[in-house]
Amino acid sequence: MEATKGKMNDKTVKLLASAGLLLVTIVWGSAFVVMKNSMDVIKPTYLLAYRFTIATAGLILIFRKQVKSMTWADIKCGALLGIFLFISYYFQTYGLKFTTASKNAFITTLYVIIVPFLHWFFNKVKPSGNNITAACIAVVGLALLSLKGDLTVNFGDFLTFICGFCFALHMVFIDRYTMCYSPIKLTVVQMASCAVFAWLVAAVFEGPCDLSAFTDRGTVVSVLYLGVISSMLCFLLQTVGQTYLSASTSSILLSFESVFGLIFSVIFLQESVTARMLLGCALMFAAAILAERTPSQKKKAKKRKSEETAEV
Repeated sequence: MEATKGKMNDKTVKLLASAGLLLVTIVWGSAFVVMKNSMDVIKPTYLLAYRFTIATAGLILIFRKQVKSMTWADIKCGALLGIFLFISYYFQTYGLKFTTASKNAFITTLYVIIVPFLHWFFNKVKPSGNNITAACIAVVGLALLSLKGDLTVNFGDFLTFICGFCFALHMVFIDRYTMCYSPIKLTVVQMASCAVFAWLVAAVFEGPCDLSAFTDRGTVVSVLYLGVISSMLCFLLQTVGQTYLSASTSSILLSFESVFGLIFSVIFLQESVTARMLLGCALMFAAAILAERTPSQKKKAKKRKSEETAEV
């Protein structure tokens, strides 16, 4: 009876974690529209600096006790996550200057095929057949959603690929660190380190900070949305969610950002929907269902770790 109850609880927790990651993709999908409008009046790296500074301030205010009890290990691991995250956002933003939005979105989300192999390399978790199949289905779905005929490779595509690779590293190391460290502390440090890197890079490459854009109320609301909802809340949900899901499953769920990005583009930017896009969405859902059928390697690893501790 107890074993059955534990199994049901595990299933419920995993379902809630999956729902949390899908909520993240809904918010990030809507953030495409907000980012597009905000970058018309704020320089890209300064926009990153503002949103991650707001996220850091909010997290420190809410989780004061956890921040006070941070160890040097929490700071080192969180800072590495912050480096991966900042590089991802920075290269995605500047990659968009040299390539199309559709190719930028597609190449970024190629992390779904990269994550299982990086997870294997760094965390010694071999991808299952379901992992690889689901990732391949997701890539085809993403291609149908994003690509529109221009398949040439340019400098912007290369920058965007760096972004996607660093997003993959970010997911893999979240999976690794949440086995040992508090997801809340990791989120606080990665937001803070992102903010620091953004301010430094912006000051060097984008000149002095111009606050005149904040005289517009709409800009203030947009930046607060990016900082509080899209950054503080979403990265906290991602880090906590990945505590209970494998990196491979998380990457496929997070790639739904493209699906919701399309939905919000249709609603707010009046983009048209084609049969090809609907087929792409269907394949994405199929990939997510298949990924959910993959046994939780992370759960097994945690069990091994607890057994080793008990033996000692």
